[in-house]
Amino acid sequence: MFLLSVRSYFSLMRACSSPEKICRFAHHLGFSGLALTDYNSLSGLWEFLAACKKYALRPVVGAEISEAHSGASVLCLVQNRAGYRNVCTLISRRKREPGFRLSDIREMDSEGLFVLSSSLPLLRALGSRQVNIVANLGDRPTEQGGKLRQWAGKKGIPAVAAGTVLMAAREEQELFMLMQAIRNNGHFDPGGVRKEQVSFMETEASWQERFAPWPEVLPATKWLAEQCCFQGPDSALIMPPWQEGGNDVAASLRRKAYAGACIRYGEDLSEAVVERLEHELKIIDSMGFSSYFLVVRDIVHDHFARNSGSVPRICGRGSGAASLVAYCLGITNVCPLKHNLYFERFLNPGRSDAPDIDIDFAWDERDALLDYVLQKHAGHSAMVATIIRFQPRMAIRETAKTFGLAAGEISAHIKVLRRKISGETAFADPWPQIMCLAGQLVNIPRHISVHPGGVVITPEPLHHYVPVEFAAKGVPIIQWDKDSAEEAGLVKIDLLGNRSLGVIRDCIHSIVAGGRSFDEEYWQPEEDAETKQNIAAGKTMGCFYIESPAMRLLQQRAGTGNFEELVLQSSIIRPAANAFVREYVRRLHGGDWQHLHPALRNVLDETYGLMVYQEDVSRVAVAIAGFSHAQADGLRKVMSKKDKVLRLQDYQERFDAGCKANGVTAAIRKRLWDMMMSFDGYSFCKAHSASYARVSYQAAYLKTHYSAEFMAAVISNQGGYYPTFAYVSEAKRMGIKVQHPCINRSEIRWGGRGKTLRVGLLSIRDLSHKSMENIIQNRKTHGRYRSSLDFWQRVPLQKDESRALIRAGALDDVAENSNRSVLFWELAQFYCTGKMQKSASLFGITFPPAPDLPDISNIERLRQEYHSLGFLCNEHPLLLYGEALNGRVKGRDIPALSGKRVSFAGWLISGKIVSTKTGEAMEFLTFEDETALVETVFFPEVYKRYAAQLSTGRAYMLRGLVEEEFGATTFTVTKLKQL
Repeated sequence: MFLLSVRSYFSLMRACSSPEKICRFAHHLGFSGLALTDYNSLSGLWEFLAACKKYALRPVVGAEISEAHSGASVLCLVQNRAGYRNVCTLISRRKREPGFRLSDIREMDSEGLFVLSSSLPLLRALGSRQVNIVANLGDRPTEQGGKLRQWAGKKGIPAVAAGTVLMAAREEQELFMLMQAIRNNGHFDPGGVRKEQVSFMETEASWQERFAPWPEVLPATKWLAEQCCFQGPDSALIMPPWQEGGNDVAASLRRKAYAGACIRYGEDLSEAVVERLEHELKIIDSMGFSSYFLVVRDIVHDHFARNSGSVPRICGRGSGAASLVAYCLGITNVCPLKHNLYFERFLNPGRSDAPDIDIDFAWDERDALLDYVLQKHAGHSAMVATIIRFQPRMAIRETAKTFGLAAGEISAHIKVLRRKISGETAFADPWPQIMCLAGQLVNIPRHISVHPGGVVITPEPLHHYVPVEFAAKGVPIIQWDKDSAEEAGLVKIDLLGNRSLGVIRDCIHSIVAGGRSFDEEYWQPEEDAETKQNIAAGKTMGCFYIESPAMRLLQQRAGTGNFEELVLQSSIIRPAANAFVREYVRRLHGGDWQHLHPALRNVLDETYGLMVYQEDVSRVAVAIAGFSHAQADGLRKVMSKKDKVLRLQDYQERFDAGCKANGVTAAIRKRLWDMMMSFDGYSFCKAHSASYARVSYQAAYLKTHYSAEFMAAVISNQGGYYPTFAYVSEAKRMGIKVQHPCINRSEIRWGGRGKTLRVGLLSIRDLSHKSMENIIQNRKTHGRYRSSLDFWQRVPLQKDESRALIRAGALDDVAENSNRSVLFWELAQFYCTGKMQKSASLFGITFPPAPDLPDISNIERLRQEYHSLGFLCNEHPLLLYGEALNGRVKGRDIPALSGKRVSFAGWLISGKIVSTKTGEAMEFLTFEDETALVETVFFPEVYKRYAAQLSTGRAYMLRGLVEEEFGATTFTVTKLKQL
């Protein structure tokens, strides 16, 4: 028996079961196969095919396709490869054409499709155009179905039973009704269920009993399913096309690679370069990947050409950065030979999946780049989708909304849960029911979004391979996420945005605009001694990837500051590797250690006997357990998969057996496997870490030698790990004078030169971007503003925008003695009388003389400045607490007090909640005063006591123990008081 119409949760809020659960239930009920027909979608195709294989079911590929204006729908079942191409095209048209009608099917190529409908008029219309039509009698005999059955019998058209199943089991009824309430923004009412809304899987006997009066229907259903022989795309790699230079793509790649090598290394190439190039080119050609490299190079070089005059500034990363070919093509910027990067992590003859090259561009250049690529390859390209699934907080919030609860109550409840401050907290009704339902929602798809940068390009029109639709932002996207795209053989090119590349670009531009030279072509920041010193000291706030508290503390503990160690540190600092981080630092500083097995000497020498990079997992498996390169790469990859538990068990058994055969003891085998499991979640390959480290070094160099320009660029590019407040404080700690925003001197972005920073207009709250542009443009056109009246006459502003400018100090330059009271009085006069006078005479506005108003107090001036900017230009807000600071130790003095209990007054700027091994919450928080940053630890008991009081942007008096390890200082808090 076959089920011909089943929806999964990829129908996006119109069904509630996963493809895996559907197939498990179908197998349990004794079905031999089923058709997944998601609503205008093939998003669940690859999960469905995998589940069918797991449960020995025969898959039928299909979709339910609807009319947007009427809601009417048909079922399309795929018979063969041509039918698959046509159903992809049909879904794409439905998604991209607002006026799409089901009757349009008769004008399209419908070869290889069966079209099932319960609408007699539609069947008649489609049948007249040689469409393979089938009468759908639903899930039970009805009067309407009887008439359709009679008509089909006379016409010789198959009549089948294909009622849409919306859930695997009756027990999911409440979940389904909850999803309908969320989709319709309605109220959860499980009592208002209608039978036709909640159809679930039933036994074959139930179907036979219902259709006993129409005995031919179920055999016809089976016959139809058997005609659908297509069981999924063949998954062969689909490379982006390359047509330049004729058909010999490999020859084109060779020419461009050697030309690039001569630019990188000079005309006289060394034997090592030639040998590595030949090795890589042979593998690339044999695997059919030559066109991929050429297309990626084309994208990068087109970007440079369209930004003429700018230095190529990208970060080619991921495992692709291990390729010398990629380096010679200008796709990556780290030499694989110099840094001993492992090419087989990127490509090896046993690898069946697509290569992976990720390229970062400046964050504000990425959208234009993507638009260019999608337009150049229009019809053949689209972004990869991201399936947004319910996460715990979203699930709780959406469920609570269907119970009619207020947003404030929902947020308060979620905050308590997030902080876990009271253990097993009991909540009043209806929260227990909400939590139970929300738990069922977790991981169910909510909607489709756009992958951050993944693009696929195909030789044939893309809708021949996968349905294509438009995202809300207007870009075309395929209906698959990156994992499904990979399963289908679509080769993803990641074009991503990186704020730090924008920081580096803007900083260098500012240096050059200030009249100084900067030679990027021969820039080697990794060799700069002063930069190394600052990295070793952890003075890297604002520097890409090495500014977080954990990274700065690791730099301080390591104390080296050299490039190779920074590469290692960028990779080892991953969530599951805390124990190995400590061991790395101990070994780095001369602690005794030896390899766990002699076979690992040549594998882990450079990482002190520890597995640090992704490829270390593969290389250890090859060296000690006899894995092939392909098997070892499979082990590495499975660690990031959703279904890794069962698959890892198989790999562990093979690893254990291989190690045992090589004489490795059980204890060593366990230690090696535990080290491998520390790569669970995210981790880096060495090539990726090296690419990141290069950008980190560039940022650290600029901060060291051009501090004002660098900090201006960091803030203008919207910072990184910390808020603007923290970067302003860092600038002041570096001896940089921060100047107030000014209508006559400020640009939209921040400016820096020498030892001064000028606040940009972008930092003024309540000031629109359009008003910022008007201020700058009018000043360029008509000259500086001579008075507040002159300014308000020339630039149209909302009243709250003018107030914000005054509070920020931006009009002090045009006010006598910078008197803010007079400015506010003049603003009131302008809005009361000035606008009326302006209508009579453009230049005749006059004010009466201002009264003798005292300026606002200094404390009020600072309050207004903080309200408008979110920071203070010349003061630290902590200093406003006066006597409350008595008895404190300043942050810069804390490192000298290791082992002592002290009091420290700090401003909270960031925090990270983590869980202990027992599941208790604790938090690492960063505080600052006017002299330094202080990293603090709140262990679970202390955290439970004070978590509710903690909020960024506030001052606290902390009491605790100063601790030091390998030169890095932390402050373990025992008491806290909000100032």
